[in-house]
Amino acid sequence: MAQVIRTVMPEYGATGPGFAINDPEVDHLSVDYPAPRAAFFVLVRDGSVVGGGGIAPLAGGDPAVCELRKMYFLGEVRGHGQGRRLLQHCIDAARRLGYRRCYLETLTGMDAAQHLYVDAGFKALCGPLGATGHFACDRYFVLDL
Repeated sequence: MAQVIRTVMPEYGATGPGFAINDPEVDHLSVDYPAPRAAFFVLVRDGSVVGGGGIAPLAGGDPAVCELRKMYFLGEVRGHGQGRRLLQHCIDAARRLGYRRCYLETLTGMDAAQHLYVDAGFKALCGPLGATGHFACDRYFVLDL
């Protein structure tokens, strides 16, 4: 999944400080996501990881709020409904894990992703929640679960 993240984020200019590509967990998702109230899912095609995403407690936030994290897909699988299915899978997991809201941060220019979030019921926020360290993101959304 680290390779997917490092392939996709530069497509949107999201490589500098304050972007998820620089999070230490990128290289350790399999270690970080067995944590309580966290889950990560991958999309595999022909034996290779081509996308994924997960949820975990919002750092520095209300314990009833999870964050949608590291949801990225290689270009070859975008536009075929995989993002919609994985997003719903993450939302369902968040509900099962007892969260009441799901938060996410993204970037101007990731228009298809933002359309997907709005279609799923996420509402735009004026500013960030929690303390994710993603100060370079400029779009914020939340979904009441």
